[in-house]
Order: sequence, then structure tokens, then C-alpha cells
Amino acid sequence: MEIIFTLDEIDAVAKRIINNEPAKVLLFEGAMGAGKTTLIKAFCRALEVEDTTGSPTFSLVNEYHSDKNGTIYHFDFYRIKDDNEALDMGIEEYFSSGNYCFVEWPGKIPDLLPEQHEVVKIIVQPDGRRQLTFRKS
Repeated sequence: MEIIFTLDEIDAVAKRIINNEPAKVLLFEGAMGAGKTTLIKAFCRALEVEDTTGSPTFSLVNEYHSDKNGTIYHFDFYRIKDDNEALDMGIEEYFSSGNYCFVEWPGKIPDLLPEQHEVVKIIVQPDGRRQLTFRKS
């Protein structure tokens, strides 16, 4: 699936993807500033998260709650040093929890990614719109 959208349309894009019942582990790829965290915030709104959402750049993982959709995990591996750091935090348990796991910078842990996942790639277009490519693993 490919979608071109403006940031004003981001909530509709997130709802469209969530309504298609994607895999629980979603990998977000894109350059710095492409809108990965912004899109994840929109996914959280679509999942009716009650908590304040933000980037887990320094904590590596943020946990959010939704009465309708349970616990949602948001990872940012930009600053991770190696696979051991992710293993020490229990990444395998998170991925096998059955809960939504939104992963920024998944290329930092390629050997730890679960077989069942979907990739959301964001590219900023010259006019500022975003090109989103969504593919199943």
C-alpha cells in the first residue's frame, strides 16, 4: 500500500492502517525528521491511547495504555549500541507479548526483529507531503 499525505491528514492515514488490522509489530523507517514519531502518535490516537505520547529516544521504550487496545509499546533504537542492549531490556518478550509494538530505527537491531512484522516507510516529498509505503513481511 502506498499513500501520499499531508500532516493534516495523518490521523486519517493512521486510522486507515489500523482498521486493516496490521501485524502487532510495526517497523517505522525514514530519515531523521520524516515524521516517524508523529505518525506513531497518530497510531496511538487511532488506538485510543489515554496517555501522553512522545519519543522514547533516551528511555528506549515508552509504554502507553488504551482501555480498548491494551498496552502499546513505542521503541526508539536510534541511540542503541548493540543487540545486547535490546536483549537486556527484554525486547523478545515485548515482541512476543501480543501487544502493539511500534519500532523506530529497526535497522539497529535487524537480527532481533520478529518474523511477523510490517514495515512503514516514510519519505518526505519536495512539497512537504509524506509518501508512506506499507508492506507486510
